[in-house]
Amino acid sequence: MKDARPPDYWYQPGPVPVTARALAGAYGGLAALRRALYARGLLRARHPGVPVVVIGNVVAGGTGKTPLTIAVVERLRAEGWSPGVATRGYGRTVDAQPRWVERESVPAEVGDEPLLIARRTGAPVRVDRDRAAAAVALRQAGCDVVVCDDGLQHYRLARDIEIEVVDARRRYGNGRLLPAGPLREPVERAERCDFRVLNLGADASAQAGFGVWPLRLIADQALPVQGGRARALADFAGQRVHAVAGIGDPDRFFALLRGFGIAIVPHAFPDHHAFVADDLAFGSPLPVLMTEKDAVKCAAFAGHRPFYSVPVRAVLPEAFWVALLGRLREVERSASAAGR
Repeated sequence: MKDARPPDYWYQPGPVPVTARALAGAYGGLAALRRALYARGLLRARHPGVPVVVIGNVVAGGTGKTPLTIAVVERLRAEGWSPGVATRGYGRTVDAQPRWVERESVPAEVGDEPLLIARRTGAPVRVDRDRAAAAVALRQAGCDVVVCDDGLQHYRLARDIEIEVVDARRRYGNGRLLPAGPLREPVERAERCDFRVLNLGADASAQAGFGVWPLRLIADQALPVQGGRARALADFAGQRVHAVAGIGDPDRFFALLRGFGIAIVPHAFPDHHAFVADDLAFGSPLPVLMTEKDAVKCAAFAGHRPFYSVPVRAVLPEAFWVALLGRLREVERSASAAGR
């Protein structure tokens, strides 16, 4: 198994290798040049003709973008919108052709997160390396707002609203650019986003600062991967289980389970790991609790073993939704005035 964790120096005090610092300088220069070319119009951005909400981060790895994307789609639909989701489809291993994601799609063809979003929301989901093309396809399919999952750096897609998500525990790490640190772009880039969301996880005591919206991930059930009656997550308290997480920050999932008093045997895998049956051959009959994203890839070989998916839902203050919906109405009015 590959190491699922980033280098220690990203999030812990310690020296950064000279080579990594040199590469970070080159990376930062290229990233800045690319931003400048789009800002000056030398590289053209494309707008699909309906409002675009981009959810992303400046940090490599998982911060909670997918649960927030699901929550945004569900709330927009409840408010009368017809949202669709544009995403690159990380984790595809078969090909990289543009595809519509269906409930019956294969994770290797569409990616784990797009499949999870499609199954949880029922909204149209389009995977395409060119997210701008995906957004146009969604508009042509009847969507009146596009939510882009993980597209903050995809400047080819013109956007109306940007939402940055950051993990409360790891924040921006050592503040350095890749590969010397976890940053895709400087922290100053995040400060220009319309909304900044701090993922507090399941920590009920954590608080967000001024100007930052708190997001909490709530989990209370374990769903059999092959279907069947849900169990309360609290039922596993005091038991030993295998905990499987192939996400950007496996420790966040492990901490969630420990918060229920569950004695876990942790198994961390790389983000978007392509699971095979041998990965879960732990040699003991203990129940296996895994993230919902991992479960969509493991259902094919779960059989009748005690494999459970632990879904999470993103909860934000009502004021966040009021502000987001108000901003969308402003975008609509501006577009109407401009004749778009």
